[in-house]
Amino acid sequence: SQHCDLTGWWENDLGSRMHVFAVDSQGNFSGEYHTAASSAQTPIELSSLVGFQHLEEDKQCTFGFTVNWKKFSDSTAVFVGQCLAGDSGDEVLQTSWLLREKVDSLSQDEKATTTGRNIFTRV
Repeated sequence: SQHCDLTGWWENDLGSRMHVFAVDSQGNFSGEYHTAASSAQTPIELSSLVGFQHLEEDKQCTFGFTVNWKKFSDSTAVFVGQCLAGDSGDEVLQTSWLLREKVDSLSQDEKATTTGRNIFTRV
């Protein structure tokens, strides 16, 4: 039977794209994230991602991954989500994310983390 497989290209509602490489037998994967959203002043470049997914038989797996923006930003993002069927039966990734910005002192810590939601569909 077929299970949820995040392998391939996905695009979210902001126009950011991610390419998930092969998912191994344990559910581990890596890939690349092409963000369309950035507060950084430097040019946006490919960012590496790494994560894991549950290998559920019903194709509605939960998953999580971290994005390393090392090329153009010193912030770190983590995404968690679930693969669900959309209205047309296509796979939709419902995700929530946390973004940690680097701050210079403990007094700035309060505003260092932001959160949001994104919906990804297959490209």
